[in-house]
Amino acid sequence: MASEQAQKINRNAEVLSSPAVTMLLSQIRAKSTTQKDYVNAADRLMGILAEEGLARLATPMTVVTPCGTCSGLEAPLGSSICAVDIIRSGGILLEAVRKVCPDLKTAKVLIQRDEKTALPQFFYKKLPNGIDKKKIILCDPMLASGGSALMAIDCLKEAGVVEDNILFLNVVSCPEGLKALAEKAPGVRILSAALDEKLDEHKFIVPGLGDFGDRYYGTAGYDEGLWGSDGK
Repeated sequence: MASEQAQKINRNAEVLSSPAVTMLLSQIRAKSTTQKDYVNAADRLMGILAEEGLARLATPMTVVTPCGTCSGLEAPLGSSICAVDIIRSGGILLEAVRKVCPDLKTAKVLIQRDEKTALPQFFYKKLPNGIDKKKIILCDPMLASGGSALMAIDCLKEAGVVEDNILFLNVVSCPEGLKALAEKAPGVRILSAALDEKLDEHKFIVPGLGDFGDRYYGTAGYDEGLWGSDGK
């Protein structure tokens, strides 16, 4: 099981497992997927990941039904949560979380990878007041080396957030990223839709899916023949 493999690397990591997740992942991984189909499948997958993430913040409760009682989970209050996205692709996942929990707070962190050094560079942050008292859902579709995630986590910790209050949602993770977070942010919980094999020499996830943001927003790759065919 992917979750068992992930937890050998990072005890706070969990990987979703369901036919629906596998089906949607297969579509966004495929090189031949057009932008239209990529966006459709990605949005559906983000919805599943958002629901699963919020469920990890739920509390046990007893449900009174018309015929008796049973154990259940009470959804967290939106006012107790702040969703934070690492711009740009993180915003796609953040909006999926906001769709099912519209009264949560949101925050933005802009971190970009230097294409020559593959190291993250911090540019901007906008955090709400009282973020140190919130449960944090950190959103970024790809966990590669972990550099951007760790920089965002440091930004949150500087604002008073404790690691145990951070849940990091991502679509695809890899061993290198999980290990980096285990070493430098061991209290952060991680929920991913997939655990891939490794990073290649260019720090891209293998087998991965290419550049998530470029494929979703259509900024590059279609006209060049890297993926898809519609270019729309």
